[in-house]
Amino acid sequence: MTAASFLAGTALLAMLVVFSVGRYLGVPAGRVALAGLGGWLVYVGTLSALGIVGDAAQKPPGVLFIVIPVIAFVALFAVGSKRGGAMALALPIEILIGAQVFRVGVELGIHQLWQEGLVPRLMTYVGGNVDIVIGLSAPLVAWLLRIGVVGRRFAIAWNILGLLALVNIIARSALTAPGALNFIHGEVPNLAIGTFPYTFIAGFFAPLAVLLHILSIRHLRARTDAG
Repeated sequence: MTAASFLAGTALLAMLVVFSVGRYLGVPAGRVALAGLGGWLVYVGTLSALGIVGDAAQKPPGVLFIVIPVIAFVALFAVGSKRGGAMALALPIEILIGAQVFRVGVELGIHQLWQEGLVPRLMTYVGGNVDIVIGLSAPLVAWLLRIGVVGRRFAIAWNILGLLALVNIIARSALTAPGALNFIHGEVPNLAIGTFPYTFIAGFFAPLAVLLHILSIRHLRARTDAG
């Protein structure tokens, strides 16, 4: 996997996110998404390119400069705000769930990074990372929910499983990265997390997956309460 192809995939997914926000929430919201997401990607890319994330001697660990803003955004916007709830209801549940299929591409990319010696085997689907199962099942769950074969409770349970799968791979990623958090020693450390442009796995792809799950759950719970 080349850096250019990875960047192209990142840019394509970012554009799809902005387009979806603009399509279902209106042009002004799309502009906000464009500015916010664009600024965030520049921020993450700059930290990565300057070697701040990958510096094993950095105190505090450089990855925290990505993780802390992500946690704050998810907690304040996706979980706790009325705007997050409005966004959850404005976006079709089939899109919120089905969009998780992008994780298949991410996992295939991580597998390639393992073959190139940039991540340990335990971060891949052959090493016990089950995240690819969530990505593969996403379109099917979205379709079954749409035609009424499965209900909202099933969809909520699937989203919770998806979040648990993310917790699993995020923990593996952090604990195999060079530096103070390196408590799991594989055949190689997780060098990709601090290597441009692969820092976007932690700085964009993982947060997007978390956001989609939380918005899905808020959407499903709101519909259940209303019904």
